[in-house]
Amino acid sequence: MTLQTIADEVGVSRMTVSNAFSRPDQLSADLRRTILTAAEALGYVGPDPAARALARGTTGAVGVLLTESLGSAFSDPIAAGFFGALAEELAPTGLALSLLPSTGTTEMIPARDIPMDGALVYACAGESDAITWLVRRRLPLVFVDQDPVAGASSVLLDERAGSRAAATHLLELGHEAIGLIAFSSAGHRGVLQDPAAAGSGYTSLERVAGWLEPLVAAGARVSAVDVPVNSEPDAYAAAQELLTLATAPTALLCYSDVMAWGALHAAQDLGLRVPDDLSIVGFDDSALARRVRPALTTIRQDLGAKGRAAALALTAAIARGRAGAGSEPEAIVLPTELVVRESTGPAPSR
Repeated sequence: MTLQTIADEVGVSRMTVSNAFSRPDQLSADLRRTILTAAEALGYVGPDPAARALARGTTGAVGVLLTESLGSAFSDPIAAGFFGALAEELAPTGLALSLLPSTGTTEMIPARDIPMDGALVYACAGESDAITWLVRRRLPLVFVDQDPVAGASSVLLDERAGSRAAATHLLELGHEAIGLIAFSSAGHRGVLQDPAAAGSGYTSLERVAGWLEPLVAAGARVSAVDVPVNSEPDAYAAAQELLTLATAPTALLCYSDVMAWGALHAAQDLGLRVPDDLSIVGFDDSALARRVRPALTTIRQDLGAKGRAAALALTAAIARGRAGAGSEPEAIVLPTELVVRESTGPAPSR
């Protein structure tokens, strides 16, 4: 079944049939309806997508490069919220999303081999080979929660401002001994001798830096632990380490709400009352922060705004590329906000 089969059936040219599928504005509504009805009756689904992409010079798809497995895009509530907003914003454009793992095989490397018009790099390690392939392909790129390469646009949170506000909040409540639970792909290394060595990757390093700015200036006693996975069990173990130190902290600053939840469980199992004996601050303001008891003090990020900003930045970059315009990367920084709830209170008297 080909375009010519439909053309012969309707009595029009092959190009007219092609326009019915690819350039409907070139035909009257009645003629297009006649062609599509004939195609459906004959079982013709339309021109081959690969051939159509070659003719148009566009694939109609954009890639999203992830550091971890594709499953993390759906199991992590923050990633899922971002992707939902991204997909909703892209839907009217007709662009499809292709999720790209950062690893591949000798035969198939997604960042190198999958057709796409542009790509989002979502919180990936800067040294990832997949990023190198995207750059070599000269695709329009937008980096989200990750430092961009030269010439690429970015959508970032004001991470330092948010974490700085969280640390300042605890200092204002009188806390002088504060523990940090950071994310690091390097894995668990016990309680760190130097808290400034905590974290890895753009987001975690920015949050650690924001915490330390006011804490160091105030002369606070700071202890820190890295966890390799943004999960409740890993954070539980990390909090247990910090809270059983000889000079245990009276407050914890956590990389995420999920980690704060783990810290909350650890404190309760140690017989500590939150916030009477221990204050806990998360990051993200996910649904979890409002659901747990006591509800979490946290730093809010607007996932909807982040998804919309990323979609608009990517479609703009693709449009500039199609027009042959010079590189005009955007650097979008979104605000964060301290949300005070029941998990923080005045430092206990010791």
